[in-house]
Amino acid sequence: MPRENGFIPLEVISIDHEDREQPYRVESRGKGITSRLQTGFTLIEIMVVVLIIGLLATLVAVNVIPRKEQANRVKACADINSLESALKLYYLDNHAYPTTEQGLKSLIEQPTTGQIPCCWKQGGYIEGGHIPKDPWGNDYAYMSPAPNGSDYVIMSYGADGKPGGEGRDKDISSLDANECQ
Repeated sequence: MPRENGFIPLEVISIDHEDREQPYRVESRGKGITSRLQTGFTLIEIMVVVLIIGLLATLVAVNVIPRKEQANRVKACADINSLESALKLYYLDNHAYPTTEQGLKSLIEQPTTGQIPCCWKQGGYIEGGHIPKDPWGNDYAYMSPAPNGSDYVIMSYGADGKPGGEGRDKDISSLDANECQ
C-alpha cells in the first residue's frame, strides 16, 4: 500500500530494556522475528589480531637482536679505551704499568705487592671507584707485559667468557686497532 510519495512504511522496531539476560533484544512487530545483537569478538578476529602481533614481534626481533650484540661490542670497546686512559695516567704518575698480578685493581686501590708505585694518586684513577665488567658480566683480562711485546693488553673474552671464539664469542682486545677505533 503505497503512500502519496510512493514509499511503503517500514515496520516499527522496539528495544526491550527490561530483559537483563538479553540486554540488546530487537523485535520486529510485523513478523514476530527476534534476534540478539552480537557482542565480543569472533575466533577469526582474535586469530587475525594474534597473527598481526606475531608478525610485528618477528620484525622487531629480527631488527633489534643484531643491534644488541653490536651495542655490546661498542660498550666493551668504550670500557677498554677508558681503562687504557686510566692506565696511561697511572704510568705518568708511577713510571710503570701495573703488573699482571697487580691487575686492573691497582687503578682503584694502591698495590701492596710487587713493584709498589711511588706516586699513586689518592682516590685512584677511575671515577666511581670500581672496575667495570664487560657487557656480558665478565671481568676484563689484563696482562703486563703483553705476550706480543707491548706494554699491556686489556681484553674482553666476548659472550662466552673464554679466550678465542667467533661471532658474538669473539675476543675484543686493546691491541686490535680495527675493533676499538
